[in-house]
Amino acid sequence: MSHPPFTAVIDPLPETVPFVGPEAIERRTGIATRARIGANESGFGPSPRVVATLRDAAPEFWTYPDPENYALRVALATHLGIGEDEVTIGEGIDGLMGLLVRLFIAPGDVVVTSLGAYPTFNYHVAGFGGDLRFVPYADNHEDPQALAAMARQTNARIVYLANPDNPMGSFWPAAHIARFIDSVPETCLIVLDEAYMETAPEAPLALDTSRPNLLRLRTFSKAYGLAGLRCGYAIGHRRLIGAFNRIRNHFGVNKAAQVAALAALEDQAYLHQAVAAIEAARQRIARIAADNGLTALPSATNFVAIDCGRDGSYAVAVLESLAQLGVFVRKPAAPGLDQHIRISAGPDAALDILAEALPQALKMAQSSP
Repeated sequence: MSHPPFTAVIDPLPETVPFVGPEAIERRTGIATRARIGANESGFGPSPRVVATLRDAAPEFWTYPDPENYALRVALATHLGIGEDEVTIGEGIDGLMGLLVRLFIAPGDVVVTSLGAYPTFNYHVAGFGGDLRFVPYADNHEDPQALAAMARQTNARIVYLANPDNPMGSFWPAAHIARFIDSVPETCLIVLDEAYMETAPEAPLALDTSRPNLLRLRTFSKAYGLAGLRCGYAIGHRRLIGAFNRIRNHFGVNKAAQVAALAALEDQAYLHQAVAAIEAARQRIARIAADNGLTALPSATNFVAIDCGRDGSYAVAVLESLAQLGVFVRKPAAPGLDQHIRISAGPDAALDILAEALPQALKMAQSSP
């Protein structure tokens, strides 16, 4: 029996999930996860105000969410000092990435990113037939000027930069980002992923929504502790922001996500507490690494990249050994970065388990073939 054909773009793509979650590891191995410190979630949880708001709002969850996300958009616009037509809401940054790629990329269009940067962006580009061009990291940092140069050389439609960066945790000050933006052609959309902006060591580049080719992505998944509800937002020129209404799923951001994000935004005191807890956890992860002869990279995010001191195969062995001990972490895959593992900031109970398990995992990795 014949089957309906897929499109020419989709037909050769593999069936894959970009991330392996701890749930999948548990299903495969039967080993329970004791320390969930691999997905860059906030183990410190959301604000108690968010929990209370969700509890109170639950009886209304039989109704559809506001398709305009109006209350949250207005609150964000006020918080950021921009117009309400200069911000849009999406199902996390991942959902917004899919929409923006759909808006700008036709099959064969060039998209520039860093080799080893956030893989979901590449997943969406491939899904719309884009031509990905990669720029290597430089000293464990994304290289803004090399990205801009590649965008100019290739007449790229999009250039992507995360600041702070995932998976290495690095950060470029505002002046560096301004130079990068100024050196990208006006015909190229700049996607500036600021998912970890709240945990950066200094304020980000000031918002300028008058620039017609700059789109900034932020989220409630990280410091605000709402990863499970999938709520992110994009900031930019009103022409860019308005275009999302042409293609977005207007009921895509569910009512729980809307009310929780609004409550989280209103509790900035809790956000400051969470950021302080993340910083303390980063310092402890670095100490645990040093106690085991490993090197922690400086981090501006809610995770720490740890150099395992050998090659990528050894780092994989460390990661797999930790999984056997019930500790979920992740690692970069790209050459030049793959000797690292990446450990999320978490509460003391989770880091106690890490401190106990890491020496055992290193011994296991050293003895593996």
